[in-house]
Amino acid sequence: MSRRLLSLASELTTNRRQFILSGACLAVTPWMGTLAQGAIQRKPRFAADPFQLGVTSGDPGPDGMVLWTRLAPAPLEEAGGMAPETVEVTWEIASDENMRRVVKKGTTLATPQLGHSVHVEVEGLRPNRWYWYRFTAGDARSPIGRTRTTPLPEALPEQMRFAFASCQHFEAGLYTAYEHMAREPLDLILFLGDYIYEGPQRRNGVRQHVGPETTTLEHYRTRYALYRCDPHLRAAHALCPWVVVWDDHEVDNNYAGDISEQKDVSPEELLLRRADAYQAFYEHMPLRRTSLPQGPDMKLYRRVNYGRLAEFSMLDTRQYRTDQPNGDGRKPLTGEVLSPKGTLLGHRQESWLMANLLASTSTWNVLGQQVMMARADRIPGEEALYAMDGWSGYEVARKRLLRFLAQRRVPNPVVLTGDIHTNWVNDLKVDFDRSEDPTVATEFVGTSISSGGNGTRTPKNLDNLLAENPFVRFHNAERGYVSCTLTPDAWRTDYQVVEYVDKPGAPLVTRASFVLEQGRPGAKPA
Repeated sequence: MSRRLLSLASELTTNRRQFILSGACLAVTPWMGTLAQGAIQRKPRFAADPFQLGVTSGDPGPDGMVLWTRLAPAPLEEAGGMAPETVEVTWEIASDENMRRVVKKGTTLATPQLGHSVHVEVEGLRPNRWYWYRFTAGDARSPIGRTRTTPLPEALPEQMRFAFASCQHFEAGLYTAYEHMAREPLDLILFLGDYIYEGPQRRNGVRQHVGPETTTLEHYRTRYALYRCDPHLRAAHALCPWVVVWDDHEVDNNYAGDISEQKDVSPEELLLRRADAYQAFYEHMPLRRTSLPQGPDMKLYRRVNYGRLAEFSMLDTRQYRTDQPNGDGRKPLTGEVLSPKGTLLGHRQESWLMANLLASTSTWNVLGQQVMMARADRIPGEEALYAMDGWSGYEVARKRLLRFLAQRRVPNPVVLTGDIHTNWVNDLKVDFDRSEDPTVATEFVGTSISSGGNGTRTPKNLDNLLAENPFVRFHNAERGYVSCTLTPDAWRTDYQVVEYVDKPGAPLVTRASFVLEQGRPGAKPA
């Protein structure tokens, strides 16, 4: 090939990448900011229930929240069984569970460009109150969901209860944990990533995916619909507001920014896939319009306050990160791990987080994020190996954040983590090589809802792991979720587990409980 042709090929590749990065690739995916043209279907008739994916709410504030549903009379068929037409949807929100005292109502449009999903941002409600809501489209009416507003910013409520969960591989097990979670008196549910898994159908699962590995918008829509059809997940969604973030499987395993785990996939190809994946994520989550994707970019990091009791900083450790150092996997802390250029959050998100923490007046300052922050050696013996996909692979960035928490004396920082299908309680330190150093913050890591299949109460080499990592207070590999109770004086964390997920009916067991005292870092057994 001549020099001229090589130069032209390089220029075309560069221009295509810039085209995608600029958001212009919305021209090749459905435009999400424009309503469908043509007549609006105001009174459609459905051959089947269009609300089979349920309802949920999210991102609550003192005067409102987002209400969500998606019309899909045939959830696992193309476009959910909907014709490419805009449909009018009525919403109502009431102060009683029987929907007799309606306090707000209106109409919105479900468009084919957004998969006939509905995102209603309700305003003008009273603070710190429970409400109930439903949707109507034509001759169909949705189930009733329950939601609530948060206290006023200056208020200090006596208590709040929330749960957090992650990693719900549909094929790996049943959602028994959600069956139990839906019975808890929760004010909020946090989801910390891996809502779906992208892989193709496998034969030996407890349940089976529908379709191939997700690479297109329609693939991702069908996969979310499959997961949403689970009755226990739907019940948990209808219980109270959700605050959601993603991890990697919402796009592809262990991707980093525009870099795929598969070395033969170019950044341009991954960004096109990411644009479809991000749109499908938005379509199926109760997110505000500030999170509406722009091509392969989507602003997911944000803050949710519960009066002055708690501030939740929800983080995105996938979209802005540099590539995993040293080829990913488990490696020693050498080479690129120590690069000052390594980042999980990106400069803008990290600056946003630090500014929020400096200005916070909350008792508890919570970081909701995906990958473990503690630097745990999980390999027995003298050799020390660490997970490059977590904060351990980004040592400079981790120390910078933990040093910031220590030097700025951020009140009561607590890190909530998902990803690794195991339960942990960790004391976080600026320098993990100095176990005598003071604890800066506490990290609660939650196990998976189902990923990994049936777990185990006592993992292999548990004694060695605890001996080699003296900052670890608890470790367990059963399935389940974590529930937390907050007051102005104390924080209680309960590790809720189910002993099996390959068949229904597993009872709920509180395997361990820990308490944080306000002003005293470090968790203690309850």
